[in-house]
Amino acid sequence: MDTVINCRRCRRLTAFRASVQQEFPDYYCLPVDSFGDHSARLLIVGLAPGKHGANATGRAFTGDASGKLLFETLHKFGFANKSNSVARDDGMILKSCRITNAVKCLPPQNKPLSGEINQCNHFLRQEINSLSSGSIILALGAIAHKAVVKALNLPQKCYKFAHHAQHQLCTGIKLIDSYHCSRYNTQTRRLSVNMFEQVFADIRIRLDCG
Repeated sequence: MDTVINCRRCRRLTAFRASVQQEFPDYYCLPVDSFGDHSARLLIVGLAPGKHGANATGRAFTGDASGKLLFETLHKFGFANKSNSVARDDGMILKSCRITNAVKCLPPQNKPLSGEINQCNHFLRQEINSLSSGSIILALGAIAHKAVVKALNLPQKCYKFAHHAQHQLCTGIKLIDSYHCSRYNTQTRRLSVNMFEQVFADIRIRLDCG
């Protein structure tokens, strides 16, 4: 398996991370690998590390504003041992759950280019291939959704993103979509706590019954 942390394939992202580290010398500023249970039956796919979140801490969604709702919800539905994650050494343990991003490096303005998403896709493919049949992938946002579909070499036109949409994949794995739990989406009420929890309630039932 390729090593995420050593990847320098995207020149723009590599240069941007270096410039951010000059401004914030104590930040992690490297590609951020997935973390969680290696035998997970739930793989959560986000967009990319946040500048002052995962890019700073070195762990997906950790220290990020969007991680607040995510970890609170994971804890409520039994996928995490605590409801708040601020650092890699804070004792957070995920249960039957793993978190990753479609793009492993911090992109400028949180907007990766299509070529960068494609370049990173083989890492996501490796993560999906490690899942057992009956597992669930939760895509947070349309970019994560499209990255999952691409990783499985499936036609995008047959798998449309929509909040709480569900797609049976040819691998025996189900893909479930949600609006991203970003601060922007929650503040604009595009995504409410109740909407997000309904997605996880459904996932919990499906995994428990599977």
